[in-house]
Amino acid sequence: MKKWKKGLLAGVPLSFAVLAAGCGAGDNNGNEEVENNAAGAEETNVEETNTNNEAADNGNEEANSGSEDFEGTTLSFLVDNQTVTDGIEAVAAEVEEQYGITVETQIRPGGTEGDNIVKTRLATGDMTDIMWYNSGSLFKALNPEEYFYDISEEEFVERIDETFLETVTVDEKTYGIPGASASAGGWMYNKEIYDELGLEVPNTWDELLENNDAIKEAGYTPVVASFGDTWTSQLVVLADYYNVQLEHPDFADEYTANEAKFADTPGALRSFEKMQELSEAGHFNEEETSTTYEEGLRMLAEGEAAHYPMLTFSLPALEDTYGDAIENIGFFGQPGEDAEEHGLTLWMPGGIYANKDSENLEAAKKFMEFFISEEGQEIYMEHMKAEGPYVLKDVELPDDAYPAVQDMSVYLDEGKVAPALEFLSPLKGPNLEQILVEVGMGLEDAEAGAENYDRDVERQAQQLDLEGWE
Repeated sequence: MKKWKKGLLAGVPLSFAVLAAGCGAGDNNGNEEVENNAAGAEETNVEETNTNNEAADNGNEEANSGSEDFEGTTLSFLVDNQTVTDGIEAVAAEVEEQYGITVETQIRPGGTEGDNIVKTRLATGDMTDIMWYNSGSLFKALNPEEYFYDISEEEFVERIDETFLETVTVDEKTYGIPGASASAGGWMYNKEIYDELGLEVPNTWDELLENNDAIKEAGYTPVVASFGDTWTSQLVVLADYYNVQLEHPDFADEYTANEAKFADTPGALRSFEKMQELSEAGHFNEEETSTTYEEGLRMLAEGEAAHYPMLTFSLPALEDTYGDAIENIGFFGQPGEDAEEHGLTLWMPGGIYANKDSENLEAAKKFMEFFISEEGQEIYMEHMKAEGPYVLKDVELPDDAYPAVQDMSVYLDEGKVAPALEFLSPLKGPNLEQILVEVGMGLEDAEAGAENYDRDVERQAQQLDLEGWE
């Protein structure tokens, strides 16, 4: 898979599309028809010719092939250097073939440096025709109404799942389409261990703890803790947000407005308590402070451990390193207390947004429409394996989808999903990973960990100058 490498300068144009040799038969025929019309056609074709000319003169968007409308149009597309572009390039090549639209990229860095470039280019009116950027709170902080085209009234928006729309909608105006599949946060598990021990996927937290006890008794590690890479300590808490929202539907808004805390909201505190319970039950591996993310993947793939709380962006790495072992890796959302409401926390994909002041706005809309169409998604999926469910309606996973991704489909089909908190609120304290290492090692209890995190978030909110945190 292609991934734009770090160090490329922002603004360097590279072609997304593979240039076709000529415009193709359909395009050539269209050009001949236009030339004939201009020169005057046979009398028997006058009525049809006049109709075609009127359509062209009026900019009719319902022309036969679309290439007559956009032939020779070039869309500029700002993409960060962390985005894997194989699928996007394939779709862009087809857009050029069908509509004559060439897509050229400008590469920017990721992280804070890249965010500053985006904000500067927006403020100076130097933004590209379309842009790839985060969905959720980071996007909403860009003041979308000022810079991006509102696609709310476009018919193609009806294909997008409400869970994603929530992360790209401000004041009932929608601005973006999903640029990839979602990822999920939850529990990857080794199916061979489950089969050997006769275990079933747990639908409640208590059932998960019971499975862990059986796994431990059989001599396997119940749960990988890879605190050698401290960021991995966060998954038990972050993947629990579906359950938090289920119990406290307004938590994200109240949390952002300084009206709710983790320590004093029972459902949110419960996320920290789950980390403590795993530690106290002895369900983590030994030497968790030196175990790395890569070692955790190995333990899961080779059947040394039964569970690894993790984001599913790790599935391609598992396949690349352990090959056919990926077929033995399943997935379930972090359970709560109610088996009937067992759901899933999603990490939403980045979005594709159109510059509302673009001179090529109609072409940008056509690209967005085709990208999430059934045909566009089939092309995309031929080149990119999903790391989680697609947030588009009526999209069937291909037969070669990861088994773990297939396991997630039921949650989306039943509407039992929620975006991770970071897509709904700008608040995410920088010290959460260290705090959860302490809870996971038994150095702090859940309540102390939640209180420490609330203080961490307060400092961040004040730095962001959020209302209600003076």
